[in-house]
Amino acid sequence: MRSRLKGWVKKPPTGLTGAAFWLALWFCVLLVLRLLPGGWGTFFNLTEIFVGIALVSVAVPLIFQTVRRRMLWSLRNKLVLTYLLIGLAPVVLVVTLVLISSYIAAGQFAIHLVDSRLQAELSQMAGANAHRADLIVQVLGGKPSAEEMEEQDSAVNRLDESKMRLHPSTKAYLNGAPIALDPISEKTPLGLPPWAAELKGGEFQNLVLDGGELYLVVVHQRRLGDGRMFSLVSSMPVDGELMNLIADGLGRAMLFPERLGNLAEEKRVAEADGKRVASPLGMPSGRRSENTSGIAGGTEPRAVSLLDVRVRFLSTTSIRDWGSGDRDSILIEVDSRPTLLYRRLFGASLGGVITTGIRDGLIVLCIVFALIELLALYMAIRLSRTITASVADLYEATHAVDRGELGHRIGVNRSDQLAELSRSFNTMTGSLQRLLEEQKEKERLQNEISIAQEVQANLFPHHVSNLGSLELHGVCRPARSVSGDYYDFLVFHQEANEGVPSRRETGVGIAIGDISGKGISAALLMATLHSAVRAYRFASEELIYSETSWAGLMASREERGGDCDELFESPGRILSLLNRHLYRSTQPEKYATLFLAHYDAASAMLTYSNAGQLPPLVLGRDGAIRRLDQGGTVVGLMDGMHYEEDRFQMRSGDIMVAYSDGVTEPENDFGEFGEERLMDVVRRYRDEPLHVISTKVMQALDAWIGAEEQPDDITLVLARQT
Repeated sequence: MRSRLKGWVKKPPTGLTGAAFWLALWFCVLLVLRLLPGGWGTFFNLTEIFVGIALVSVAVPLIFQTVRRRMLWSLRNKLVLTYLLIGLAPVVLVVTLVLISSYIAAGQFAIHLVDSRLQAELSQMAGANAHRADLIVQVLGGKPSAEEMEEQDSAVNRLDESKMRLHPSTKAYLNGAPIALDPISEKTPLGLPPWAAELKGGEFQNLVLDGGELYLVVVHQRRLGDGRMFSLVSSMPVDGELMNLIADGLGRAMLFPERLGNLAEEKRVAEADGKRVASPLGMPSGRRSENTSGIAGGTEPRAVSLLDVRVRFLSTTSIRDWGSGDRDSILIEVDSRPTLLYRRLFGASLGGVITTGIRDGLIVLCIVFALIELLALYMAIRLSRTITASVADLYEATHAVDRGELGHRIGVNRSDQLAELSRSFNTMTGSLQRLLEEQKEKERLQNEISIAQEVQANLFPHHVSNLGSLELHGVCRPARSVSGDYYDFLVFHQEANEGVPSRRETGVGIAIGDISGKGISAALLMATLHSAVRAYRFASEELIYSETSWAGLMASREERGGDCDELFESPGRILSLLNRHLYRSTQPEKYATLFLAHYDAASAMLTYSNAGQLPPLVLGRDGAIRRLDQGGTVVGLMDGMHYEEDRFQMRSGDIMVAYSDGVTEPENDFGEFGEERLMDVVRRYRDEPLHVISTKVMQALDAWIGAEEQPDDITLVLARQT
């Protein structure tokens, strides 16, 4: 923490962290500045409110970001959170819904009990009032004597006293005018309103509001024989004594004598107009009791256990406005406990073995459910650990592979899908290790192939020296790294004279061939063929070295030796020797096509023999084409073969075109490139230098092949008589 604070001092935080830091610092400063007296304190207090809002606005996303980056980065935390959201959240929601529903149901039940007790009091008052009204009507009608009526009335009073602990006040009216019956209580409604002068059904019982006071009122009406309407009104004020009776055994109950409906609106309109509307009882309708805190009764319930929570519920109950007869509602509040409500709901049935067993069974069931939930949580944590352990192993393994430790393996001792994933990872790393080893081996082979390519490139002529009467050019383009095609120029010089070589060229040997197959094996056979042909060329060096030892010792690799061309004057003989050599030194399936020719510089005579090679073509100045096809079969396939020879004299401008099958056999949608297209290109550029003609042929061939891979080695040899 100290190092982090030092880092913050040197480099203050930025972004959301920086904003939260500076806002928190400014908020702390404002906590002190707001203590200043006068207007400055008020100003800093208001500023602190705005800074606090800004701090909360920044802190909430910062906390979310921190939780997501640090706490939720771990897969284990994510799985635990997922379980809580999927498994525990519905349980919490259901339990919350049940608790809220239970609370509402308990509150509604408590309200129902209070309302039922109020209605019970009204019912008792109604019974007594109806009986007394009947007696008074009989007296007014002249049927019983006064002594009999007093005796019956005393019986009614004794009956009421046995049923009721509170005594209502009674008022009698004839055609709406009060008549003396009992001393008028000040708590009795002062008059009979017009709407109650003649009731439908002759009865009324309800909770009424008169001038801000609540009463339980019962009215019974009887019509006398002379047509007059007799009304008997019994009322009981709703006070603390009545509310104590109503809330007995429930806790605490309270009624608020304030209308919730139209009367409040009428009051507002009347006061706005400056009017006072007189009620039928002689009290202005706008008047309200000073006691607006409510009429309460009972005692605050005490809890018997931690689960015995407080149930405080607010609802409404219907009333009648005594002055206007309008229906309205007032607030009613009950403060109780579940144990009290449960006792009122079941009463005496709470006792007994069955009820005790049910209660104990419910407790056991709750404990079992809690244990099941804990077991589910434990199993979820175990499963999450299994998953996260596998992911952690994979994470560490990927880091090991990234460090180059391809031999790292994950320990697997399970048989689930994650275990199979770990095994697949082990297999993958093993495959990577094997592939890298194969890649290294491939690179080693590629290096060897590159060396072989370099060695083969040295086998082809590098510096072709044209004769005085003959221009020479050759090119070979392998289809792969190395080629199975072969061409060579062997320039012969005048014989040595007393060990001193001459610089005058006497002739040249021309060779072009194609080895069966491709790649390394064909390249090796090509090197064998090249060595064999060169061996016959250098065989004549014995003549030089035998004349003088000094000449043999002083012979240079780069020097044009005094070799003779006697052997190459008979290409057919050399092909026979080569056929015997290849047949006896290579596998039976290995063979080569080869064209050998000897050109004599003095006579311009070309002697050749063709061993299965595509016949070279000689394009004359007049456009005529000669095919050089005399010879025999391929070399190295059968022993004891003899090859025919042919000769002709080249004329000025004649061009010999020797080629491999890689020149004429490439195909596209229009067929093979063919000899005709080859000779058309040579004919078009015949007067250009030989390397230009070769380039044009290669360009035409590449255009013919297109984007496809070169199918075969391409070799082209050109010789032109000057």
